[in-house]
Amino acid sequence: MHEHVAFLLAALLNFIFGLFSRLSERLPITAPMFFAGVGILVSPLGFGWFDVKVDADLIKVLAEITLMLVLFTDGSEINVRELVRQRTYVPLRLLAIGLPLTMLLGIGAGFLILDQLSLWQIALVALILSPTDAALGQAVVKIPLLPESLKRSISVESGINDGIALPPVLVCMAALPVETAAHGQSDNWLHFLFVQLTLGPLVGAAVGWLGGRLVETAASRDWMGPVFQRLSAMSLAVLAFAFAEMIHGNGFIAAFVAGLTLGVQTSEIRHRIQEFGEAEGQQLALFIFLILGMVGVPMAYLLWDWAAFIYALLSLTIIRMLPVALSLMGSGLDLRTSLFIGWFGPRGYSIGVISAHGHRHFRRRRA
Repeated sequence: MHEHVAFLLAALLNFIFGLFSRLSERLPITAPMFFAGVGILVSPLGFGWFDVKVDADLIKVLAEITLMLVLFTDGSEINVRELVRQRTYVPLRLLAIGLPLTMLLGIGAGFLILDQLSLWQIALVALILSPTDAALGQAVVKIPLLPESLKRSISVESGINDGIALPPVLVCMAALPVETAAHGQSDNWLHFLFVQLTLGPLVGAAVGWLGGRLVETAASRDWMGPVFQRLSAMSLAVLAFAFAEMIHGNGFIAAFVAGLTLGVQTSEIRHRIQEFGEAEGQQLALFIFLILGMVGVPMAYLLWDWAAFIYALLSLTIIRMLPVALSLMGSGLDLRTSLFIGWFGPRGYSIGVISAHGHRHFRRRRA
């Protein structure tokens, strides 16, 4: 069976989970957990009901579209002025202190546990798992009981930390070929890294500000209806990504910056754009997690061992929670809130897609 089975199952699960989505908010079960869990159950690793063979290129494109839309939407929901007014500067503490400490602790733990890997490989694993995930953050920041300031802090961290983690990730990827005697590639990687991290944000800012101003102007003159105002979320995210990639910038960073600098001031129009981005981003992300359960987990199962299991458990707990607790000391947040922030966020999806995309892009340029 092929892709149509996965699409059919995704549609069925989306409808079923949607019927009980309000009830699920009272349970520790999110939609991504449900979709990935069902995918594992129906896969050869579970009951063996489906053995789906998917087109890797198709899944790659869907994953990239999902991520650029989620990053754009997350960026559009960040109020920079409001963050500056926050006295605790929680996002700044998480990004400037918590994230580097998480990276270092992850590398140290990997050096002790993952002895079959080289130091550069261990560092790459630790860095990919350090950022919280923007694609999964929506399930947390939409909980009604959470204070708005906490939601904003989580959203800002999960949106920006991928961009902070990307440079050291690419440095590690550049070092791996050097380990195998491909010394000529290191200078190319550094140039590639510089271009990715400068042109991407510049293009994103231009597309976000100009595109947003055009949408708001057209809407205010009654040239643009509400439906196309919503659809502009996908358009602007894809345009920022595509223009950045055309000049060898990082498209994902461009999509996030486009949302961050979105030139729409009218709250009603801005809400329409965000509402569409959230809904469609969630829809696409759930399909990716279904495929992960149906195909990805069974493929990776043969590579699991106790060392990988222990490291994964530590990565989800101590390696993340301890640095977060240290970074939030003196911020005024109680221990319960600090632990919640530290516990939040399965990691690796966003930065994994971004770094894999960057690696393929670099190889195409080399060719």
